[in-house]
Amino acid sequence: MTQKISFFSTQSYDKSFFEKYNDNFGFELEFFEVQLNFRTVDLIKNTAIVCVFVNDVVDAEVIEKLAEKGVKIIALRCAGFNNVDLVAAKKSGIRVCRVPSYSPEAVAEHAMAMILTLNRKTHKAYNRVREQNFSLNGLLGFDLHGKTVGIIGTGNIGKAFAKIVLGFGCKVLAFDISKDQEIEKLGVRYETLETIFKSADIISLHCPLNDKTKHMINKSSLSQMKDNIMLINTSRGGLINTPDIIEALKDAKVGYLGIDVYEQEEKLFFKDLSEDIIQDDDIQRLMSFPNVLVTAHQAFFTNEALTQIATTTFENVSNLITRNDIDNKAALLN
Repeated sequence: MTQKISFFSTQSYDKSFFEKYNDNFGFELEFFEVQLNFRTVDLIKNTAIVCVFVNDVVDAEVIEKLAEKGVKIIALRCAGFNNVDLVAAKKSGIRVCRVPSYSPEAVAEHAMAMILTLNRKTHKAYNRVREQNFSLNGLLGFDLHGKTVGIIGTGNIGKAFAKIVLGFGCKVLAFDISKDQEIEKLGVRYETLETIFKSADIISLHCPLNDKTKHMINKSSLSQMKDNIMLINTSRGGLINTPDIIEALKDAKVGYLGIDVYEQEEKLFFKDLSEDIIQDDDIQRLMSFPNVLVTAHQAFFTNEALTQIATTTFENVSNLITRNDIDNKAALLN
C-alpha cells in the first residue's frame, strides 16, 4: 500500500525537489501552501505522515488533532525543531524526525556573504552604478583580515563558518557546550560568552533556539560588546531581542546587523507581500536602517541543500515505516 505524505508550508521549489527524488521511494505526495496550525490541521485526510518546515506550529493542540487523524510520523525538513512539542508527540505515539545536516556550507557561506555585503556595501554600489553614480562616498569598508570573529555554536554550520573566516585571516573565538577538536587544531579558541562579547569585532550566531538561548542578544549582552559591533544571525530569530537590537542600532552601538531570520517571520517570510501593508512595526523599523541587511530565510537555499533535504526526509520516513528506527540518531527526536 502506497503511503501518503502531506506537506505543509510548501513553495514551488519544495514540490519540484520532492517530486524529483520521490522516484526512488514511491510515496504519494500531497502539498499544501498554508502553514500547519490548529486552523489548518483538518486539511489532512487519510495520511499517516506529515512533513513540516520551520514556521509550522506543531504544538500539543495540533499534535492531539494529528493523533486523532491517525498520523504516526512528523517529518521536519529542517534541522531546528523548537516549533514541535516533542513531549506531546511522544505521549501521542507519533515519531518525529528531522534533517540534522543539509549542506552546512550553504548557511555558512550565506553568513559570510552577509558580512561582505554589509562591510563593502556591494548592494548599495550595485544600485548606484545602475544609476550612473560612480562615487565612492559612503562605501568605505574595512579589512576582514586580522579582525576577531566570535562564533556562538560550533555544530555543523558553525564549524563550516569557522573554516571560512579562518581562510580570511581572522582570529576566531568560539563558544559551545562541547568543543570541536578539529577546528581547535585549525586555530579556533574556545572562550566564554562574556569574552566573546567583549573581544569580537564580528559575532555570528549558529546555535539552536531553546530556553537557554532565547534572546541571548539583549540589552545586557549588547552592552558588553564593542561599539560598532557587526552581528550576523542565520540561525533562529528568537536568539535576538528585537526591541533591544533596535535601540542598539539607534544608539550606534551596533554598527552592522545581518539577519536571515526574524522572531516573527512566520507572518512574513516565504510570502510575496509587495502589495500589502505590513503591520509589523519592528521589521519595518529594522529595514529602515541603512546598516541593516535582511534576507528572508534564504541561507539554506541552494541546489545541494534542497537535494539533501528531500532525500534525507524520504529516507527518514522510509526507515521509520519499515523498521521504526533511523540509522542517524541525530535525525530521530523521540
